[in-house]
Amino acid sequence: MKGKIFMYLFVFALLYILFQFMNAKKASEVYDKKITSLEEKVETHKKEIDSLISANLDLTYFSLDSNEDAAAYFEDQGYEAIKLANTISDQILSYNKAGEDNAIVPFVGMEGKMHINKVRLLNHKWIIADFTDGTYWGELFIVYDVKKDGTVDFEVVKSFLYPKN
Repeated sequence: MKGKIFMYLFVFALLYILFQFMNAKKASEVYDKKITSLEEKVETHKKEIDSLISANLDLTYFSLDSNEDAAAYFEDQGYEAIKLANTISDQILSYNKAGEDNAIVPFVGMEGKMHINKVRLLNHKWIIADFTDGTYWGELFIVYDVKKDGTVDFEVVKSFLYPKN
């Protein structure tokens, strides 16, 4: 009788071990599939990040921030390029006054007052700016010069107004 109990226990233990082994094998296969899937996603995201970094470098190519020669030009004159760029941008935006057109924009607002929205310093001499009156919008190409006394002169070289659709 004891022998049969031990045999039943042995068979039960063997079946339990076999069940646990098969369950662990299936779980391992599921986890391996998940790991493979996640590794593929990570690789895809790495490629996307690399392409975004490349696109960002392309977009900032014409920017004072990434133009070492233009930054060196200002540093040779004793200015910190980033601070000067922020000052110049702020100076252009300061021409936006409530109830008045921006003095730099060569167009009169038709549906409101013309204000400059965005300014990008391309290098140590050129600026691109975007302006709008809320309905009409356009862009400016500005040449600027930083004088020895720290003042900045602006000259709008080209400008255009997009046609209203």
